This record gives sequence, structure tokens and C-alpha cells, in this order.
Amino acid sequence: MPSKLNLMSTYVLLIIIWATTPLAIVWSVEDINLYWALALRFFLALPLAGVLLLLMRQALPYDARSIHSYIAGSCSFIGSQIFTYMATSYLSSGIIALMFGFAPIITGLIGHFVFRMHLHRLQWFGMCIAVCGLGIICMGGSGQHVQPIGILLMLMSVLIYCASIFWVKKVNAPLNPIAQATGSILISSLIALCMVPFIWADFPTQMPSTKSVLALLYAVIMASLIAMFCYFKLVQNIKATTLSLTTVMTPMLAIVVGAVFNHEKLTLLVLCGTAVLLFGLCVYFYKDFRANRTLAHNLKK
Repeated sequence: MPSKLNLMSTYVLLIIIWATTPLAIVWSVEDINLYWALALRFFLALPLAGVLLLLMRQALPYDARSIHSYIAGSCSFIGSQIFTYMATSYLSSGIIALMFGFAPIITGLIGHFVFRMHLHRLQWFGMCIAVCGLGIICMGGSGQHVQPIGILLMLMSVLIYCASIFWVKKVNAPLNPIAQATGSILISSLIALCMVPFIWADFPTQMPSTKSVLALLYAVIMASLIAMFCYFKLVQNIKATTLSLTTVMTPMLAIVVGAVFNHEKLTLLVLCGTAVLLFGLCVYFYKDFRANRTLAHNLKK
């Protein structure tokens, strides 16, 4: 089992990557058509994932169940990301990261209405607070970087991402995480290849800026590969409630990153809505955090 320092370093690295990925996406589409930026991300990630698969001496199963799992997983890749890339025209990178904070809430709603999972009253209350925060953000988002259509696109992105998680779990294929990811990237690349005839006219005719190229490579290497390893490593070694804290910490850091490096200016109303939304997330997770803290205290005894 990895040491506490190793897990802490992995945890911090994952938060940093997730907080900076929205800005990398925004920068990558500045000089590259957004659909091409998305397609190139998977075209470049596929051979790298294949090399990692070989280095780790893992097979890529191609039986029916595994392929089903790859298709399910691809929804959280290209299925979700296409809406995220579309949202870059309407939202700042910080708000894009903030919207992914809704993932646990949407996951909870899917679990409740589809799989009859129980939600506590405090969780419902936290959801209501978070939705109120989102409403405040929409009211204060008349500026260029926060527009309601972008909010809707991101909600669709997060919904597909959460549905993909349930789909993969339902298939329950006995796959190594790197094999699952590589197979999902492969399916995503095939879907991106089908997009090419429709976006060929927008193929970059000149070399994009260094910033756009580096941002694209960052999305490929850090967001599509390294973050994946960090995430699955933490899933196997820490509690889900501890990992879920990233949904609160990542948006706060992403907003700071966007303001410092991309000069993203948000109105006071948007910042207030952000604070209300994050408070709602904290309320939603309160019972889990409290139970986790109590367990940790008992173990120390």
C-alpha cells in the first residue's frame, strides 16, 4: 500500500490537474476549432495510452463485455467533453470547473430515481442550496464569460459523465483501469474520426500559437493520462468521501487560476453564487465527512 505522503502527493496533483484542465481547454480552442481540438486530444492520447499499456504489460481485452464497457466509458470521455468544449464559448474556465462540482449531486439524483438509493434530508437541503447558487450565478452572468447557455451545456456534460459512471459499473467488466481507459479512448477516437468529414473545412490551415499547442498537449498528457492514473490510484486507497472533497476544492482553485493566468473577471453576484453553490456541496457531503472523521478518530483510539 502506498505511503501517506505518496497518497497526499497524488491527491494534491489530481486537484491541480483538474483545476487547470478547464483553462487548458479554453486556451486550446483559441486558435484551433473546438471540434478539432477535441478530436486531436483523443488522436494524440490514443498512442500514448497504447504505449503505457505495453509498458505496464497489460492486455486490451476485446470480448463483447469489454467492448461494451469501453463504449460506456467513452461517454465520460468524448460524450461528456464535447459539451464542455462547446461551453468554452460561453463560460470562463473557473465556472466550467465549478459546474463539475455538480457531479456528486447529479450522481445522487440518478442513484435515487433510477436505482432507488436513499438520500438523506441534509443531502436534499444541500442540493437546494447548490441550485440556488447556480441560479444566482445565472442572474449575475450577463457578462461575456458567464452565459446561461453555457451553464446548460455544462449540465449536459456533467449528466452524461455521471450516467457513464453508472453504465460502466452496471457492465462490471473485469478490466484493469489502464485497459478500461485505453479502450474508452480508442472508442472516443473512432467517434472523433467519424466527425472528421463534417469538420474537415475547419482544419487548421496555419500553425496555432504556442499557447494553444501547449494547452492541447497538457490536456492530452496531464488530463487524459496522468489524472486518470491518480484518480484510480486514489479510488483504490482512500475513502470515497475523502476523494469527493476534490469537487469542492477544485472549483475554488480553478477560479483563482483563471483570474490570475487568464484575467477572468467575475461579477460580485457570480462570486456570491459560487460561494452559495460550494456551501451547498459542503452541506450535501456533511454527513459523509462527519462519519469519515468519526471513523478516523475511533481508529486512532
